Amino acid sequence: MSALASPSPTMPASPAPPLAANAAADWRRRLAYGALGLPLAMAALPVYVHVPRLWAEVSGISLALLGGLLLASRLLDAFVDPLLGAWSDRAAGRRRLIVLALPFLAAGFCALLMPPADGPAVPWLLAALLATYFGFSLASIAYQAWGAEIGASAGERTRLVASREAFGLVGVMLAAALPGLLATPGSPPGAGLAMLAWLFVPLLFLLAAISLLGAAPVRAAVPAAAPMGEALGAGLLQPLSDSRFRRLLAVYVANGIAASLPATLVLFFVADVLHAEQWSGAFLALYFVSGVVFLPLWVALARRIGRVVTWVLAMAVACLAFTGAGLLGSGDVWPFALVCLLSGAALGADLCLPAALLAEISQGKAQGTAADAGGYFGWWNLVGKLNLALAAGLALPLLEFTGYRPGGAAGEVSSVAGLILIYCGLPIVFKTVAAVLAWRWRHLLEEEES
Repeated sequence: MSALASPSPTMPASPAPPLAANAAADWRRRLAYGALGLPLAMAALPVYVHVPRLWAEVSGISLALLGGLLLASRLLDAFVDPLLGAWSDRAAGRRRLIVLALPFLAAGFCALLMPPADGPAVPWLLAALLATYFGFSLASIAYQAWGAEIGASAGERTRLVASREAFGLVGVMLAAALPGLLATPGSPPGAGLAMLAWLFVPLLFLLAAISLLGAAPVRAAVPAAAPMGEALGAGLLQPLSDSRFRRLLAVYVANGIAASLPATLVLFFVADVLHAEQWSGAFLALYFVSGVVFLPLWVALARRIGRVVTWVLAMAVACLAFTGAGLLGSGDVWPFALVCLLSGAALGADLCLPAALLAEISQGKAQGTAADAGGYFGWWNLVGKLNLALAAGLALPLLEFTGYRPGGAAGEVSSVAGLILIYCGLPIVFKTVAAVLAWRWRHLLEEEES
């Protein structure tokens, strides 16, 4: 005992902490960082899915005016993202920006999900949209850039992104399930959404506190010393001068459209090809659960064979799934469940790996700076939002052109042929383009894991 209690020339006085303790601490920090991803993802789904129908039912705003307001606000939101990213690079700290953004997000989200039964509906809607989009975009960009900065290596940044996206998938599933669970029989339209809003606010601030207080400290990054206007302009354009970022963005566009197309059309496919509309919720749940379950597998595989190669493999899995979906018909519930399982597995890679590559690129090793991550994520978010808009703008007119009409009977094969082709075929085309581009540029996009 005395030999162990007193230091000797061959034994350090303060032994290093056990590796298991270090690993446990790293896991706690990753989980703490990822926690904020849950409420942010939870906010996104109702804003894009539920708000149009809710306001059409409750507010009395005409569909044409409502559609115009939503389109204009979403386009403004998308194109403001690069400016918010450049601003976040010049601000005193990412976490301060997150703290600034959260009250706007909370207030705007509640206002969107609780429209006034009478009174000035249009000003209310506009104010709620602007507050929600500003809070969500600023918090998301600062949060993503912060994750890129606290990762000490490429592997650690991949694991941080995986934690964030896993929490995000849980948030999406909660947002999809809770409105129906919280609504009581005979309740007025939007009652479940109003309850969701009241639940969302404390959850947002609780999980934000866990992330802001429990994640690893930020590595030093010095904001630009130029005047604010000049610095914003430089920060806005700097990411586009990075050839690795431009190449990754091209892959992200092609792959993002491939993912957004089936998301836009899946409910049509389930109803009019499978004639299994009652299974829609179960299919969506299986898809997202599969994304969560398979995400750690993609992270582990990326450590062995590289992130780009793993991402291309996930794209091949998605193509296989949609090839199988093209062979299905009425009543094929269990085969389509397998399609959801495989495509959901590929979703885990799509959420984690490109964002991890972006986190690596945003550290600016080729540019000699590490303080411009926000600008990269601003452009990234803009492209992600435009992918959703472009998918709808491409798929729905094509369906109209092919003669498809929702609600076709089981025997009307020709009426759904266009739907099958667009739902299954176009994602394969865009996934193939994305895979070819990623494989061609893999040595430029990928860096050795450390």
